[in-house]
Amino acid sequence: MKVKNIYICQKCGFESPKWLGRCPSCQEWNSFSEEAQLIAPKTNSISAARHEHRPVNSVLRLDQHRESAVSRFPTRFNDLNAVLGGINYDSRTSSTSGGGVKIGSIILLSGEPGIGKSTLTLELCADAVKAGQEVLYISGEESAPQIASRAARLKIDSAQISLLSETCLENIFGQLELQNPQLLVIDSIQVLYSLDIGSLPGSISQIRYCTERLMETCKNRNITCLIVGHVNKEGELAGPKVLEHLVDTVLFIEGERHQQLRLIRGMKNRYGSTNDVAIMEITEQGLKEVTNPSELFLQGRQANALGSAITVTLEGSRPLLLEVQALTNPTIFGYPKRTANGFDLNRLQIIAAVLQKYLKLNLNSQDIFANIVGGVKLGEPAADLSLAMAIISSYKKIPLPEKSIFLGEIGLSGELRPVSNLEKRIKEAVKLGFETIVTAPSARTTAQSQKIKIIHASNIDQACKLFFPR
Repeated sequence: MKVKNIYICQKCGFESPKWLGRCPSCQEWNSFSEEAQLIAPKTNSISAARHEHRPVNSVLRLDQHRESAVSRFPTRFNDLNAVLGGINYDSRTSSTSGGGVKIGSIILLSGEPGIGKSTLTLELCADAVKAGQEVLYISGEESAPQIASRAARLKIDSAQISLLSETCLENIFGQLELQNPQLLVIDSIQVLYSLDIGSLPGSISQIRYCTERLMETCKNRNITCLIVGHVNKEGELAGPKVLEHLVDTVLFIEGERHQQLRLIRGMKNRYGSTNDVAIMEITEQGLKEVTNPSELFLQGRQANALGSAITVTLEGSRPLLLEVQALTNPTIFGYPKRTANGFDLNRLQIIAAVLQKYLKLNLNSQDIFANIVGGVKLGEPAADLSLAMAIISSYKKIPLPEKSIFLGEIGLSGELRPVSNLEKRIKEAVKLGFETIVTAPSARTTAQSQKIKIIHASNIDQACKLFFPR
């Protein structure tokens, strides 16, 4: 056996015999790390070992392949069933069935430490047991008493869940031969290693190889596999990008660690849409589904508060009402400070520049702080107008009407541009009792428009004159 040092891109898994400043495959800078690999003799190569005694699959026409009668098992969360596929948010009800975990699929669950990955994993195991699935839980990080303690806290019947503390891939495959489960849980992929690869556990080579072997085995035996993965310091999934391409579904849990709200997104889904999001609240008893998140986000809002405006954003296909807060304060330095929490800082800089140029507001002498209540991160430009109105409200010390909503993208010329899916946003505003919506002119009219007053403003100056006297 020989040891060979190679350099592997942490983003895409590209291998190079020497260090490169920029990856020629994914064009990322400073992404190469050195790894030591064992080079086996040609007669015992990895490729030969993988394909030795491998059965040859029969060739069938596409119309000869049929799915089993039970192709999914549902989870306890209706919204998560929609994220996993089979149903969508617009058509789901409290009694909707048909969605859930696709049997035989490979699911990658990722998120920051302490965000609730292990809690959700155990609850999915309990749902699989309820559906008659045999579960094998492979733990490489936590001990058996730790997992049993969490299961007892969540009131999960752990008697039907088999647990194995193991990190060697070959030993896991040996247990699969003995038990033959319908659901296999790997917690986590970063601690697994294979004897066929000479690098350390957690390396790019080990993660890619172990995932490929798991995918090959589970697909051939129609085993549903739930893989838990860590994130790096940038908040992205640790490991090569090929890891996301191998699996069928990528679920990402996000939220502030010190807050109870959790958002579960489907970043990739071969069996459903990626336009749905599940909103959960984490408690001592586990994850709880939030049936009306807009009402939760607006709790505690003060009447006649300065620098407060309401907008309607879309998380996937779901409309959410959020409170946008802004605070202006005279700066004590020569350069004004701009700080944004939950809002893109570059967008805040642009909006402040537009307000200063077209409304003649002296914001060069003001520090501006922006905040989205609830820990939600706004990524769409439909919230531009609400943030602009919140800044003006704080600067002029005039509160905005409590039952008003502001929707619109602000251009560099101060113009307001219409937003997408206006009907969904209006419907959510009507449901929560709002009376007025200020938005850009749009040719599209909706049935919900008759139940709420819609005020059109073509630019930021017109919107400002509606609520702030000159």
